[in-house]
Amino acid sequence: MNFIFHRRDWRFAVRLMLAGLAVLGFCVCAPAQERPTEYQVKAVFLEKFGQFVEWPDHAFAGVGSPLVIGVFGENPFRDALENLAAKDTLNRRAIVVRQIKSPSDLKGCHVVFIPASVKAREPEVLAEVHGLGILTVGETDNFIQNGGMITFVVEDSRIRFEINDAAARCAGLKISSKLLALARPAAAKPPE
Repeated sequence: MNFIFHRRDWRFAVRLMLAGLAVLGFCVCAPAQERPTEYQVKAVFLEKFGQFVEWPDHAFAGVGSPLVIGVFGENPFRDALENLAAKDTLNRRAIVVRQIKSPSDLKGCHVVFIPASVKAREPEVLAEVHGLGILTVGETDNFIQNGGMITFVVEDSRIRFEINDAAARCAGLKISSKLLALARPAAAKPPE
């Protein structure tokens, strides 16, 4: 399938790729121990996804309310996500990262990351946020087939992502066509 990109789409793709590559550093000859970890790269993408999502009007308490990224369970990002969020804004909104221990604490989040370490609780978390206008991001097999919206996939040692746009629309979220164009095609849903 051939895709035709307009000039602005190419600029968008280049900006998103540069944001991902920024984590890699500027020196090609850097020692292996200085290469970014998988979660440093995922943190860049997670923090940038919010730029390409429209939330329903009721999602924010006010004009100056921050965008809240919740990390459910153990935080695999260490300080990488918090450091990125502290340096960035989204449509003049501060970005705040919260540690979430219980599904009942998910309200007030705009993005929720569900790491593989809490795979057993994934259905509970997805059920809790269903219809609340919260962008769900995960990293386990079948995450989007189970109702999640964006899942990270490691392919040829690169971090890619798949998107379940139908789940996002059901939650009242609108994912930019630019982000949809960069996503890897989602795997087919397994037969039931």
